[in-house]
Amino acid sequence: YPNRVNFLMVFYPKERTMKSVLRLRLREAGIAAQNIKIAAIQMASGPSVAGNLAEATVYIKKAVKAGAKVVVLPENFAFIGASEQEKLSIAEDFGRGTIQDYLSHIAADQHIWIFAGSIAIKAADDKVYNTLLVYNPDGLCVARYDKIHLFGFTHGAESYQESRTILAGEQAVVLELPFGDVALGVCYDIRFPELFRAMHPFNILILPAAFTAITGRAHWELLVRTRAVENLAFVVTAAQGGFHLSGRETYGDSMIVDPWGQVLARLPKGTGFIAATTDLQQQAD
Repeated sequence: YPNRVNFLMVFYPKERTMKSVLRLRLREAGIAAQNIKIAAIQMASGPSVAGNLAEATVYIKKAVKAGAKVVVLPENFAFIGASEQEKLSIAEDFGRGTIQDYLSHIAADQHIWIFAGSIAIKAADDKVYNTLLVYNPDGLCVARYDKIHLFGFTHGAESYQESRTILAGEQAVVLELPFGDVALGVCYDIRFPELFRAMHPFNILILPAAFTAITGRAHWELLVRTRAVENLAFVVTAAQGGFHLSGRETYGDSMIVDPWGQVLARLPKGTGFIAATTDLQQQAD
């Protein structure tokens, strides 16, 4: 591995920005969590917001028809441009905008929970947050998580530095929902086990992603299954998978993994969706 030093520098940065863990109770007290069918959508998003939303709608409706009550969209599902800077032009204020209006409408129309991979939310200093938004079946945005760990990677001519355009979040988020306690993460967060330890206890980890093809081949499945086993939790990943206008290739391989590290469903290549039903009793046993 001639670039091993670069890998170590990138994957184990010294700074940690998490300052607190927010737990939101959105399940009635005394009501036991229920098993539920969760779908993860895989896309190869481009620079057309309208086109990406139209594609997401197709797969959301197919997933609902297959029985899913929860749908997870991939990181940057609504927009991947030719450069990192382009996302600044489509960034929205939190609480309003074309993408957020769409998410509210589709959640209410299909009466589902949506974990909206991530979108660009305006931040200070001409940057954005890489934000995962959660919508309930009434179409209300009930939570947000701003990605904490920002990706940086250089391999030959391929280079990414999210910190140039993205402001890191500072708060981890766990939601107490009717179908279990759900921890939130985005992509590069998966490399930091201490983040998820700090959020314990939880039943399900939702983690949208856009891993590069190089890092995905090396580490993706290992990381996903390891996070499931060490946290004794279901892990649901919705990934970008394919070639993008920027020349970037994302790895794909969306997976739903049980607390024993067994892969319940996966989509190695292409666009589409996968689905599986949680078994909270298995987790308790």
